[in-house]
Amino acid sequence: MPEQFKVTPWDVEGIVDYNKLIEQFGTSPLTDDLLERTARLTRSDLPIFFRRRFFFSHRDYDKVLDDYESGKGFFLYTGRGPSGPMHIGHIIPFFATKWLQEKFGVNLYIQITDDEKFLFKEKLTFEDTKRWAYENILDIIAVGFDPDKTFIFQNSEFTKIYEMAIPIAKKINFSMARAVFGFTEQSKIGMIFFPAIQAAPTFFEKRRCLIPAAIDQDPYWRLQRDFAESLGYYKTAAIHSKFFPPLTGLEGKMSASKPETAIYLTDDPEEAGKKIWKFALTGGQPTLKEQREKGGNPEKCVVFKWLEIFFEEDDKKLMERYHACKNGELTCGECKRYLIQKVQEFLKEHQKKRKKAEKLVEKFKYTGKLAQEQWNKAIPEPLRK
Repeated sequence: MPEQFKVTPWDVEGIVDYNKLIEQFGTSPLTDDLLERTARLTRSDLPIFFRRRFFFSHRDYDKVLDDYESGKGFFLYTGRGPSGPMHIGHIIPFFATKWLQEKFGVNLYIQITDDEKFLFKEKLTFEDTKRWAYENILDIIAVGFDPDKTFIFQNSEFTKIYEMAIPIAKKINFSMARAVFGFTEQSKIGMIFFPAIQAAPTFFEKRRCLIPAAIDQDPYWRLQRDFAESLGYYKTAAIHSKFFPPLTGLEGKMSASKPETAIYLTDDPEEAGKKIWKFALTGGQPTLKEQREKGGNPEKCVVFKWLEIFFEEDDKKLMERYHACKNGELTCGECKRYLIQKVQEFLKEHQKKRKKAEKLVEKFKYTGKLAQEQWNKAIPEPLRK
């Protein structure tokens, strides 16, 4: 019997069959043709997220490329729910988004849903989610976005988002929301309204919106696509990433609520190394003798997966490591030490940039070119300075 898995906006369980998930969600595979076209239009080598198929699925990405090629353009939108510290799995889609912004030269809107996390997480206060919003914004800025083409906004501050959500909310009835999100009579009314808030940024511009995000968030955009054209806008497009595996195995995804599964972006590099050494599941044999004789299994190894997805840029080196593992020439300890070095280097560099980000928060949220444009639209004319 095939292994069962579950993917919702809130939970990911089991070993996900991504081909089956494409069928279940009704999306389309991100094909070689689309990736080659992306490389041609951007005149760039593709980043590892695309060439190694960490992004694997899409909705209307072909139309986004059509719009770019015809001169219509498009814009980007993604977000973060601030319920705790960000980990490596959270930040990878932001690196892919940065590449898209840089290569296509487009605007980017990043929604920080401090309201959502307060509504959906029983133990979090509104003050908690606002505090985590600031901390998460530092990590996001550290990725290196263009401050004049990026607007980072908190829903609790940028209340224009509520005004934009009203016509959207009028298009979604309870049975639609329940069918997509599984709401019940016990669901808080704020939770039921929230899909309208999350859809609102897809209407920030009169161009097609492209959302790079993990595929568990797709239900929000599926709903948007049902009514966008009736409001005079484009159906949103999306490209979907796979899930970054936890240290403890290939099932589910890295979880901020399970410290042993995750490397947080604010972890001390030495402590992160110890965590990887202690918890990272490998595809090795029980003994060194068997490892040398039979070889390891990189397909079942979290260490290899982390290198493949993010920490080994060089394709040739990755394949050499793959074959050395299969042939028994590499031990799991050697691979762990190599990954630890890569992760520690990344954390040290990220944390330097995160410190510098403290001076950039105001620009991304309020004073940068795109931010000012959005705040000016939100403030009635008599109240503007």
